[in-house]
Amino acid sequence: MTVSITLVGCGNMGRAMLGGWIEQNVKPNDILVVDPSVDNLEIAGKSGCRTLTSPLLIEEGYQSDVIVFAVKPQVMTDVIPAYQALIDKGALVISIAAGTRISVFEESFGEDAAIIRTMPNTPAAIRRGMLVSVGNSKVTDHHRKICDILMNAIGTTAWVEEEGLMDAVTGLSGSGPAYVFHMIEAMIAAGVSAGLPEDLARTLAKTTVSGAAELAISSAEPVDVLRKNVTSPNGTTAAGLAVLMGGNALTDLMTRTVAAATERSRELG
Repeated sequence: MTVSITLVGCGNMGRAMLGGWIEQNVKPNDILVVDPSVDNLEIAGKSGCRTLTSPLLIEEGYQSDVIVFAVKPQVMTDVIPAYQALIDKGALVISIAAGTRISVFEESFGEDAAIIRTMPNTPAAIRRGMLVSVGNSKVTDHHRKICDILMNAIGTTAWVEEEGLMDAVTGLSGSGPAYVFHMIEAMIAAGVSAGLPEDLARTLAKTTVSGAAELAISSAEPVDVLRKNVTSPNGTTAAGLAVLMGGNALTDLMTRTVAAATERSRELG
């Protein structure tokens, strides 16, 4: 699919998307990157994209199929009004700003604008992100297809039908990589406590988490079956799980963790 894209913001997530799009054969000269940072624009320019430091420099006749807003939520309301002309020409809006509701864009762009809100997470930087989207009533199947094509370039995509669910998506998936990183930290510390050299404990923890995740993704078996398959009666894994699963310890902890992040997402929104 040939699509012209205006990428607003080329920080870490913007660069991840940009790289993924080009890898998926979006032509660089079909991408306009707008960012006040000269350093960010230099990176985008090396990929062959058009670059501008301000939307005020966009030529009058320019049209874009999609505008992807990848700026921080706290500056979003200051940034978006300058793109009204492109919206009036029918551009689809996709925002990846955490916590920024669809209503923020509707208030600025009007009730006829097609707006999609997408929640990515940081593994998008290595094309292994999880990206969940929700659209307003003006979003068509064609718009969804465009969004999926763009977001599949950096990971796996899914949709929810109610925007309120995006807070839970943020609590589980958006914040989720940090939970996994901390689990790896805890596993490293536990390995060292058990007598392993720290370098070896770090390698064991990272590789075990990575391998288990890959197996969970690639296997047709449910994760509870995979857990049972590696748990021999009265074996070492059973002894460890007796602590981890005793009294639903980990499930309760993770439930409270995701609930806290979900509630904070609601507050920020």
